[in-house]
Amino acid sequence: MMKLHAVTRPIFVATALAICLAPNAARSGQSANLPCEHPADRFDLTHWKLTLPVDEDQNGRPDDVDEDELQQYTHPDFFHLDDNGYLVFTAPNKGFTTPNSSNTRSELRQMIRGGKNGIGTHDPRNNFVLEAHEQADTFGAIGGRLQATLKVEHVPINARKPSDYSAYAAVIGQIHSGKDSELLAQGEGFGWGNEPVKIFYKKWPDHETGSVFWTYEPNLAKENPDRRDRAYLVWGKLWNDEADPKEAGLPLGTPFSYEINVHRNTAYLKFSADGRDTIQYQIDLSNNTDAHGKPDPKDHPKAYTGDWHYFKAGLYNQCTAGPGSRSPDCPGTGEWATDHANGDYARVTFIKLKLSESIPE
Repeated sequence: MMKLHAVTRPIFVATALAICLAPNAARSGQSANLPCEHPADRFDLTHWKLTLPVDEDQNGRPDDVDEDELQQYTHPDFFHLDDNGYLVFTAPNKGFTTPNSSNTRSELRQMIRGGKNGIGTHDPRNNFVLEAHEQADTFGAIGGRLQATLKVEHVPINARKPSDYSAYAAVIGQIHSGKDSELLAQGEGFGWGNEPVKIFYKKWPDHETGSVFWTYEPNLAKENPDRRDRAYLVWGKLWNDEADPKEAGLPLGTPFSYEINVHRNTAYLKFSADGRDTIQYQIDLSNNTDAHGKPDPKDHPKAYTGDWHYFKAGLYNQCTAGPGSRSPDCPGTGEWATDHANGDYARVTFIKLKLSESIPE
């Protein structure tokens, strides 16, 4: 089985700046001759690809930057290093979105293949599964570990439906399952492309602090009314509580860490921040027992046993621009300068980002 070894490159002071290409310059053959460091100079991005909320190659879809190109890529608005050498992700409320989502993202997708482009994105060798999967030995890994230290700098400050769960919120780490028509055709309830783990930060514009929580999505069809995220509190309030969390929450700009360690069949989650108690959860992803140890009769009885998975990290803006039954209807023009000035965007800065094999807990 392919082994995944990915470590974060240490933060260091560079002795010379690289010549950085402007967005999409590598594809067009142009050079902007902009002095800078690329994010890959500071972080190990060999097992990630990037999706951005723009369409600079004009193919009608959000731009993807694969592992090889990512090693010398930066975007001055949406993906770049700050003055401290930390990695900044930004996503406006309105921009280009992936086919299965109405939310913009500046987000990394785990690529176990690590630049071996003969292996497709959805190839089993490029994704991980649970130990309980019947064909686990054909996949790139069994489980895995994602560690991050970050600070949320900004969340959208406007929403026409402020009571919607996803208003003023951003997802900054997740486990995603593959949307797979062949699995769906087998009729066993796998292949929906759901998200067993999503980590959120949410802050109402008039609150002193924001909240951190994570959600588990039952592995059910989209139209199934029971496919509603189960939320678990870390700090502050859950997303349906409109009270100001005050000292229980985290102010914008406060560093905190999360870890998602999927070992064998269980996801172990750990959250820490200076001056806070470490919060830990665990949930078996191979059955319908929730993170409190109670059976959930509305979930798939085998949960995510038959699915394949990958980590995502960065920024997935939850403030959807536009109306809809499950949308906070957040304003956005699609013009970055205007949306930035109006506060219609989200931004998160990663201090550490590391992929590795899972470890026993």
